[in-house]
Formats: sequence, structure tokens, C-alpha cells
Amino acid sequence: MRRARPGAPPRGTGSRALTSVGAGADFGGPPTDRTLEQERVVVSEERTRSKLWHITLSVSGGETPLKEVRRGLEQLAHDHPFLLTSRYANDHAEVRYWEEARDLHDAAAVALRLWGEHRSSAGLPPWEIVGLEVIDRETYHQRVAEGYGPPPAAPVGVHPY
Repeated sequence: MRRARPGAPPRGTGSRALTSVGAGADFGGPPTDRTLEQERVVVSEERTRSKLWHITLSVSGGETPLKEVRRGLEQLAHDHPFLLTSRYANDHAEVRYWEEARDLHDAAAVALRLWGEHRSSAGLPPWEIVGLEVIDRETYHQRVAEGYGPPPAAPVGVHPY
């Protein structure tokens, strides 16, 4: 009895089945098979370019053992690869990271969902968002250069206050 994926060729044959792919909407020739026809897609000439936004998310709530807070934030950093740094205490935390989004509204919307969406998967405390700052990359670098903005997110990682 042969054990293999359904539709996989027998071992040792060295040949693979080829699959047809329909031509793009801008292809000038007629389709060779009616099943390969595609609907014409209108693409806007103006494509909105995404930007990088520096996010600072502040959360607060009832006291939670520091060990649990740290473990949850470390898991969040693992789940969300753009996380720069987190600072925490037993009743509040601050998370900083970069987000790529079309505009400030999109970046803020994603940031406001971050804590809630990762609460159960990362084991985060049931805290509420109490603060949100979203600034574009240029503003972040200008603030840091002038010495009055958020301090650079260093050292990177999860640290107590």
C-alpha cells in the first residue's frame, strides 16, 4: 500500500504535473479555455503608499504578578515581530513598536486592537488601553534629534520600570 499525499506522483518518477495559470487581464490574446477567463480588474493609477508609524501603547489595570506580566509581554514580542520594547509594572505597561500603515487612522486602529487580539494568545493581563501615541517616522526622528520626544526604544526587549 502506497502512503502519499492525494494526487502526488509515485516516488521515483521524477516528473511533476504541470498546472495551467490564466493570463492576466492585460493579456492581448484570446483565452484558450473558457475556465481560464478572468474578470478585468481596474487598478487605480494612484496607489496609496504605506508609511512607518511609531506606536506607544499604554495599558493599565488591576495588579498582576510581575512574572505573569513579563511572560505575557515576552510572548507578545514573539507574536508581534516589530515590537521594540516593553516596560511594565504590576499594574501598568507600555509597549512600543513600529507599524506599517497607509495613514494615521489605520495605524491607530491596528494599535487599538493589538492588546485585545493578543490578550488570550499571549496571556496578557486583562488591562485596558489608557493611552495611545501614533507619530510618523519623520516626527519620531525629529523629536529624538531635538531631545524632547520619546526616548529611543533602547534597550530593546521587555524590562521592568
